[in-house]
Amino acid sequence: MRIEKQYMSTENKTALITGASSGIGKATAVHLAEMGYQLVLCGRNTLNLNEVALSLSKKTKVYTLLFDVADKAAVSDAIASLKAPFNEIDVLVNNAGNAHGLDLFQDASLEDWDAMIDINVKGLLYVTKAVLPGMLSRNKGHIIHIGSTAGKEVYPKGNVYCASKHAVDAINSAMRIDLNGTGIKVGAIHPGLVETSFSEVRFKGDQDRAAQVYKGFTPLQASDIADMIGFVISRPYHVNIADLIVMPTAQANSTTLFKGS
Repeated sequence: MRIEKQYMSTENKTALITGASSGIGKATAVHLAEMGYQLVLCGRNTLNLNEVALSLSKKTKVYTLLFDVADKAAVSDAIASLKAPFNEIDVLVNNAGNAHGLDLFQDASLEDWDAMIDINVKGLLYVTKAVLPGMLSRNKGHIIHIGSTAGKEVYPKGNVYCASKHAVDAINSAMRIDLNGTGIKVGAIHPGLVETSFSEVRFKGDQDRAAQVYKGFTPLQASDIADMIGFVISRPYHVNIADLIVMPTAQANSTTLFKGS
């Protein structure tokens, strides 16, 4: 049976955002607070997460959950601990993710590979699996996966990072098929180059190398992706934006980037 509803008001609606202590997750929290959503902010950095929550507490109701998305038991326990009014999740933003290293396949670290698979793929699955029963019981909800242009093509030395984001792309498509008719919308946003701490993490704290990634052109900002998320979740119920690629104007694909003098 096809379920037809209209729900565009954000009053008393709750959004859960992973990786909310910085970057795209933090910007999304700010944007959704402005839209009127109650927020469940998830992350691993207690200090940063609490700072984000405190800054938004005058605008909306905010609750924080401290866990690592790669820890299956911690994810399950944290989501199960939510009480009203935060236990009915209307929007799930699977934002937590990382890139570790930029090495040829033969030179890459197994630990880096594990970290990317555990967080980018398993973490997304664990969080969604924990949140989904509530959405199914209410026959409504919206799941947004933050992927990457690396999930649409591969590039030199991207190997397992690209593989993990290809997995996100496949999971997004498969989940949308499996949940068809349940009232739950599923979509993904795939950013290109966004100026966040992403490259600093990838290059293991090498700030100079990370800074060079964004030199010579105007990259996307975290707020640009947050704005896209706000747009996607504000569409009428009958409209689902299933797959959205967002790149800076200077970027044509993962390896074609115009840098002016």
